[in-house]
Amino acid sequence: MHFHGDQQIVILAFVFVFGTVIGSFLNVCITRIPEEISIVTPGSKCPKCQTPIKPYDNVPVFAWLWLRGKCRNCGQPISPMYPLVELATGLLFVGCVLEFGITEAAVKWLFFVSLIIVLTITDLRVRLLPDLVTWPGLAVGVVSAAIVPPEDGTAFMISWRLFHKLPSERLLGVFEALLGAFFGSFLLWGAATVYKLLRGREGMGLGDVKMMAMAGAFFGVRNTFLTILLGTALGSIVGIAIIVGLYFWGLGRGLAKRAARRGLGTENKLRWVIVSQYHLPLGTFLGVAALVVMFAFTNYPLSILPGVF
Repeated sequence: MHFHGDQQIVILAFVFVFGTVIGSFLNVCITRIPEEISIVTPGSKCPKCQTPIKPYDNVPVFAWLWLRGKCRNCGQPISPMYPLVELATGLLFVGCVLEFGITEAAVKWLFFVSLIIVLTITDLRVRLLPDLVTWPGLAVGVVSAAIVPPEDGTAFMISWRLFHKLPSERLLGVFEALLGAFFGSFLLWGAATVYKLLRGREGMGLGDVKMMAMAGAFFGVRNTFLTILLGTALGSIVGIAIIVGLYFWGLGRGLAKRAARRGLGTENKLRWVIVSQYHLPLGTFLGVAALVVMFAFTNYPLSILPGVF
């Protein structure tokens, strides 16, 4: 569905405002779910002085600006995370509508964007990918596949080669989602197992595995593979850059000097050991990659599919 002129501007403005409101709710999920606090009650309040936030001070994005990033009651700083999440959600919602129109597909991907934002920011903040998000997200991905199937083709090829016939389109979509969920979780679990065998320590948690099961249910096999490939590559590049930066910044210099005096190794080698222990949230990079793949590839089906149904 395409829009023109003033109609498009009005619709996109409404979508943006709606997205910022959803972003405000996502902030509640990001801050409360890891603490196992209800996302329904109590209402929003200042984390410092616990004063309930008035409705006019809770307007997405703009309230933070006119309060100059401080609580009206106690004057303590309010994290810029709140307006940034609201702004990002609004912009991503607009992007979804521009990419998919006002369609069932857009609704599916708006849910996906919301789930990915919560997981990405939560992992960045507290190194946690909550089951309360990934498991329901997996269920939404599988159910929505019956209405808007992943543009993948793996289930099509398996069904045709094994049974020489195709199930209904809805059932084929669910099959695509289940294959994607299995592939994403198994691939990441396998990589984590190999990493632990080689390095003798955990490289990623099961939260990352569950996150990719969820993403796989939305994407199918092909785009799940692209997400893992892009996410791990992005994490590796950024991780190496951070480690090198921390080394030249001088992190661990004092500890390395003391250890070197005790004959535990040279100072430079010990500093590399210290900075290499820095742990990056893989889920954050997978989340960024998932958004890139969603916009870049999900609206482009494989050539095997046109004309089948």
